[in-house]
Amino acid sequence: MASMHPTPSGTRDVLPDEMRELRAITDAMRQVFERHGYGEVWTPAIEYESVVGRLDGAGAGGGYRLFDDHGSVLRLRSDITVPIARVAATRYASTEPPLRFCSFAHVYRGVKPGRGQMREFLQAGVELIGSAGPDGTAEILTVLCEALEAAGLREYRIGIGDAGLYRALLGSVGVDAPTTDLILEALVVRDLVRLGVLVRGIGLDAATTALLLRVPQWRGGAEILDAVPEHVATDRLRAVHGAVPPEVARRLIFDLGLVRHLDYYTGAVFEVYDPAAGMPLGGGGRYDDLVGRFGRDLPAVGFAVDMNGLHIALAGEERGELPL
Repeated sequence: MASMHPTPSGTRDVLPDEMRELRAITDAMRQVFERHGYGEVWTPAIEYESVVGRLDGAGAGGGYRLFDDHGSVLRLRSDITVPIARVAATRYASTEPPLRFCSFAHVYRGVKPGRGQMREFLQAGVELIGSAGPDGTAEILTVLCEALEAAGLREYRIGIGDAGLYRALLGSVGVDAPTTDLILEALVVRDLVRLGVLVRGIGLDAATTALLLRVPQWRGGAEILDAVPEHVATDRLRAVHGAVPPEVARRLIFDLGLVRHLDYYTGAVFEVYDPAAGMPLGGGGRYDDLVGRFGRDLPAVGFAVDMNGLHIALAGEERGELPL
């Protein structure tokens, strides 16, 4: 028996049968993107550390660094959004917005051993640059839904929150910046036990403490936006709900505790869920300050879908692996 020669952990070979299925999925999604005016771009897998390292390092799962023959430090891209923000600001510096881009590319992230996470995976991404919310956000959510349905997904839902909501709530009751960062770190991974310990340790009055513990658990249809106290800022979420078409609105789950792991999000954030998958299939949100860091101040919103996760979910739906 021939000896096995494994690939590095978190990587895998894709063989012809699966490749044909993935190609069919990406082709269906590409047609949706193109129909909505999103032009496909291809950016380098490597970027200068000095350009993108300070922008996408926080919370992106780490990154892989290497040196070129001049001694410059390079980074393998850990997401698609940052390189496209660079492209928009530098290659389209005088082009009238909005700018619409899509891409299909591999990204690379450092992961903790033993968790079954991928180091290399294919993402489908869409970026709308120069269109403010809520209309820009509504457009992106519409494109996302149409793309998932073109790929064949049927049972998915989209969780939507606001990246600034809980931070603003903490600030309104005087929580300092270091404690806020610790609380948000717990919220990103849904560690509500640690969040509870941190919130109770602040020393606020009982009513305020109860509110801070309750808000991250508010999750449901648009009716929850009417159930929260007036000083919990849900205006941006209400505006998005009012801007999306009915077929998109019925897919939305409002989640006031949703915080994405990348630190450049500024407003609405969202994740894609499907009962046939154990993890989010993708996500995105508004990043209105990111393009400006490259020299052109434009609002922006986008999403990325994990194509391997989407493929698994499609297979699960086909086999009927859904909850009763």
